Amino acid sequence: MNVWVGEVWRAWRASLRRPGFLLLASGVLALGIGASVAVFALIQNTVLRPLPLPQADRLVVLGPWWDNGHVGGLSPHEYQYLGPPKALQSMGLAHFGAAVNMAGAGAPAQVPAIRLDRNLLPTLGLRPLLGRNFTAREDGPGGPKAVMLGEGLWLRAYGGDPKVIGRSLEIEGTPHTIVGVLPAAFNTLLGPGDVMLPTALPTASRDYNHNGAIAIGRLVDGADIATVSAQADAHERAMFRDMGMGGDWKRPRFGAERLADAFQQQTRPVLMLFLASAAAVLLISLVNLANLMLLRALSRSHDAAVRAALGAPRLRLLLPALSEGLLVGGCGALLGMALAGCGLSLLQGFIPAPWMWGGRIHIGLGAWLMATGIGLLGAWLAAALGLWRSRDTVTVEELREGGRHGIGLRNGRLSRTLVVAQVALAAVLLCTAGALLHALYDASRLPLGYDPEHVLTFDLAPLKSDNPDLASMERFSRGLLQRLRTIPGVTGAAVATNLPTSDDNYGSFNNGMRTPAGDHLQAQLHGVDREFLDLFAIPLRSGRQFTKDDVRGGEPVAIVSQDLADRYYGGRALGQTIGIEVATGTPIQARIVGVAGITYQRGPLQPHQPVVYVPLGQMPESTMAIFRELESLRFVLRGHGNPDGWRAGVRAAMAEMAPRQPIARLRTMRSIVGATTADARLNLLLIGVFAALALLLAVAGLYAVMAVAVAAREREFGARLALGASPGRLARLVLGGGLLQIALGLALGVAATLGLSRILSVLPVASFNAIRGLDVAVASSTCLALVLAGLLACLRPALRAARVPPMRALRGE
Repeated sequence: MNVWVGEVWRAWRASLRRPGFLLLASGVLALGIGASVAVFALIQNTVLRPLPLPQADRLVVLGPWWDNGHVGGLSPHEYQYLGPPKALQSMGLAHFGAAVNMAGAGAPAQVPAIRLDRNLLPTLGLRPLLGRNFTAREDGPGGPKAVMLGEGLWLRAYGGDPKVIGRSLEIEGTPHTIVGVLPAAFNTLLGPGDVMLPTALPTASRDYNHNGAIAIGRLVDGADIATVSAQADAHERAMFRDMGMGGDWKRPRFGAERLADAFQQQTRPVLMLFLASAAAVLLISLVNLANLMLLRALSRSHDAAVRAALGAPRLRLLLPALSEGLLVGGCGALLGMALAGCGLSLLQGFIPAPWMWGGRIHIGLGAWLMATGIGLLGAWLAAALGLWRSRDTVTVEELREGGRHGIGLRNGRLSRTLVVAQVALAAVLLCTAGALLHALYDASRLPLGYDPEHVLTFDLAPLKSDNPDLASMERFSRGLLQRLRTIPGVTGAAVATNLPTSDDNYGSFNNGMRTPAGDHLQAQLHGVDREFLDLFAIPLRSGRQFTKDDVRGGEPVAIVSQDLADRYYGGRALGQTIGIEVATGTPIQARIVGVAGITYQRGPLQPHQPVVYVPLGQMPESTMAIFRELESLRFVLRGHGNPDGWRAGVRAAMAEMAPRQPIARLRTMRSIVGATTADARLNLLLIGVFAALALLLAVAGLYAVMAVAVAAREREFGARLALGASPGRLARLVLGGGLLQIALGLALGVAATLGLSRILSVLPVASFNAIRGLDVAVASSTCLALVLAGLLACLRPALRAARVPPMRALRGE
């Protein structure tokens, strides 16, 4: 036993005494392990981590099926009609509305609010941290005004005081009694919410709006998704039949999916792509390690031949390489974990909140086990491959050559094949990163249809107690706009329900429309004042702007976007009407008085949507009532100089006009446009890191193979020089061999990327939807980068080949 331990120790001591190979091999392995562990930690924190709820696997979301294979929101009317179905133990509703105005907990502020019925918390299995849930009276129309606080607001505004229960808090100017504090797990699951209010639905709600509503149910014992989906579909079919609505009901329209799947529908495709990228980097590092181990085994061939001639058993011949593999694997695993931890720490501030159920991302035991397993198993397999491929060098030929036999033809072919594989994988990652970069570049050059420069915006939800109806909102808005125009540097101010581009899910307001031809369409409905289009320099293609005569009580008018006019009116929309559907009653027929240019509501990475502009004063009352539950008004200022300099003036104007009225999200329009591409920039950053690692590993692998090949052919190069070959010719010979491997790898990599780009373009993520495929610019840039990197890797071996002294190389003959 001591003999074997001594053999292992001698191998380790030799590696530590000359640590160059150990550092190179463990560093190559660490890069792959670090990338894999970092992505695995992200996935473990989202896809693999259960929701922070009891028996979360029994929770489902109910709603109509979307085209992307997931269920959408359920309107309050549909929720009440639904039941719950028999397959559900209970069911609750959450409604994500606009921020509400809050006073009584420090300075007045707009805070995010969630409306929920009293069944939601028992369905989720959550108990309030303090206090209680809403009662049946509080959750009914006209009931006592009650509110629950989120844990974050409780800690910020009240310092975690347990005596907060029973205190009064003003919401929209009306006192509400604080009845409970919800744990952070609630907001981790459903999103930001500082205050929770009752839904207070009437007995038979006629609210058909799906915006921001989600119905969650808990399955009874023994029930499955298919059962509750069938029951939900049957209930909703009956509802539509009772309402006298026709349509094709041959396929299911309503159903259920697991709550975790619904919340992960956006993050899962991106994380799977990151996992594939990390796996490619890991594969490259393992291929590189196998190459290094093969070359290492060949360098030991003379020593192994001597020991075999002296009668050493086969196992003792293998033990040095396997021992070194154990050392390389352990060091690579530890270094890889360190790299993963550093990488996650650097990326922590950029990672979107939906990716982190529990706050910070931690590297758990599973990641440690994975890193250790990859490191040890990968290094051992690489060492075993090197030993297997070098087994035929332990011969009398090797003894005679005295260790100068070099790398054999078959082993050289294997090394070159591994290099080609590395280059191909690196090409795939580089092409993917290049395509995404190209998409972002195209997006930055895309005309948005308006001018976002020198514009400051803020959100304002007029206090409902002071502004109960649309007329009072108009009066308040007009007075505030007059005051805002007096701020030094401001040349214009306007108000609207929506900005030309929004960076959040609630910054768009879809509404049903009908054309005279009977076409039904969904379009963005924007209520604007008459200065809005001019302030943003949205061009008017034909017709006129809104005027002071376009007021409530006058003829309803509208301006439509060019794409809507072309598609549904054949380019001749002026003078025709468009029906604006309302929650109750028949559609309002508005005469089209203008056609405006196209704008990108959701940013330059997503397709533009048709827009219908109507005067803010002519917005239907029922539509504005829904809007006030979901959105805030957007005030915009344009002027000269830096818009950030107007912030103090805006706050002063608001304090003068309405001291109790808070504002929110005071920011420039340019920052809003930039935020629409934030996710794409994060995707590019991560994939770019993987691509850079892949390039580095491929170059390192190519350099190692070329360096060993030149060393093995030293006598050949010396003989060629002695026979008259020029140094330049030998250098070109080495460079040509390296470039051939790069060319083969590039051909395979570009071919693989062509298929991958088609997959990326159908992912339900805007940044990848923008990828149009692998174009000439991206492919050319990738090829150029790899060729230049390959030339640098081959340059030193080529120069060494050209400088071999002929006499030293021939002395062994």
